[in-house]
Amino acid sequence: MKIIFVTLFPQLISPYFEDSILKRALEKNLFEIEFINFRDFASNRHKKVDTEIAGGGAGMIIDNIALRNALNYLKNLYPDSKTVFLTPVGKKYNQKDAMRFANENVLILVSGRYEGFDERLIEDFADEVISIGDFILTGGELASLVVADSVLRNIKGVLGNSESLKEESFNQNLLEAPSFSKMGKVPEILKSGNHGKVEKWREKTSILKTKFHRPDLLF
Repeated sequence: MKIIFVTLFPQLISPYFEDSILKRALEKNLFEIEFINFRDFASNRHKKVDTEIAGGGAGMIIDNIALRNALNYLKNLYPDSKTVFLTPVGKKYNQKDAMRFANENVLILVSGRYEGFDERLIEDFADEVISIGDFILTGGELASLVVADSVLRNIKGVLGNSESLKEESFNQNLLEAPSFSKMGKVPEILKSGNHGKVEKWREKTSILKTKFHRPDLLF
């Protein structure tokens, strides 16, 4: 799979892939990343990419030229790609989305800035519009990274132990069961060596944990 970050600030995203699990997976060519700075596609002399909001209002928005040129360029190169805009007005992102996106060959993540996008860009290019939560960020780069990380860990070989994916939170609308290190006092059942009983204990505590922290997942 290939993830393309469309952003004014690629330097905010690229360091994330220079350490840990994703660095190793990248070096093994388990996925690819690319950065497109849409300022490079601006047609004006000063490479300006923001504009005043029609009808008035505070702040500026991303204009309808530079980003449009960049997305047209990418769509010509990757006609079967999926383009996702990151903005607070989108559908709330979840684990099922991450697993869906992991099946894409090319995923284009578009990071917003200023007061958002010219709406025509979303109408013309967005396959999906995603929000990572009901809050506002300075820019969409963090949101793009959240999506990328959650997607890439579902790619075969990225995680050292693929079994860990099966027990993670949200896979069956439940939070992951409590975990303990082997040091100190822990529930006796976890020291029993009886894998069947341990599995039942984890199922039960997973439900209890979900009821306490995220009852909304059960209904």
